Amino acid sequence: MPTNLDALRAEVKQLRELSDRMSLDLILEALPAVAAALKITPERKKEVAGAFRANYQIWYTAAHEVVRQLIPARLSEFDEAYKADPRRKQLAADTYRIQDWLIGLRGLDIYGKERFSHAESAYAQFNTQRQILEAAETRFDSAVYEMVQLVQADLFDSELDAAAELLKKGFLRAGGAVAGVVLEKHLASVATTHGVKIAKKAPTIADLNDPLKAATVYDIPTWRNIQRLGDLRNYCDHNKDREPTAEEVRELIDGVAKVTKTIF
Repeated sequence: MPTNLDALRAEVKQLRELSDRMSLDLILEALPAVAAALKITPERKKEVAGAFRANYQIWYTAAHEVVRQLIPARLSEFDEAYKADPRRKQLAADTYRIQDWLIGLRGLDIYGKERFSHAESAYAQFNTQRQILEAAETRFDSAVYEMVQLVQADLFDSELDAAAELLKKGFLRAGGAVAGVVLEKHLASVATTHGVKIAKKAPTIADLNDPLKAATVYDIPTWRNIQRLGDLRNYCDHNKDREPTAEEVRELIDGVAKVTKTIF
């Protein structure tokens, strides 16, 4: 079944494919020498005819949002290719923007001839935007992973805050159990990230800790620390063992917090 991430990935791909048609249409409209060199078939010309002007504003709005979310450091560059600088002194090849092209603004000399190729300038600006969008597409998976990690970290922080509150109110076993669940979920996530296979469908902390050490995801001291946290969690979960102390539950909560922020 397709996921929301699959839908987003497909949307980015569609934007990139649309930009290819728009770019070719712009070439056909304004750069005949380039179009001739490309030897575009009549069928392809018919397919892309009018694509740039008909789709640019919709494409720009959607692509702008993609760039904003995935590579925000490139957003100002993406916007500058479209928007004219209100402080510019004159129209020139290096100040001409897509917005100027769309509204028909032209820089002419006293004889009514173009002082520079407006078409080439508009095409260059759009090509910059296309390249930025392509960069966003290649960044998609890593950016989504980072966003998932941030959301997961926030959720873990909230759960550990709840565990600390239970400890404060004297519910030692409950507080430790909540912290133990957070540790299990985080280690399972780490295993998935590193491609470490876990045999059990519902693994315990030990079931996760040993394979992660064997895969050298972390070192022996870290493995021993997690083993210790697992033992503390067991005191909280199993009534047959002795009661956990408040100090041990605090150690467990603090230890899990450290693991979630240092092991990925």
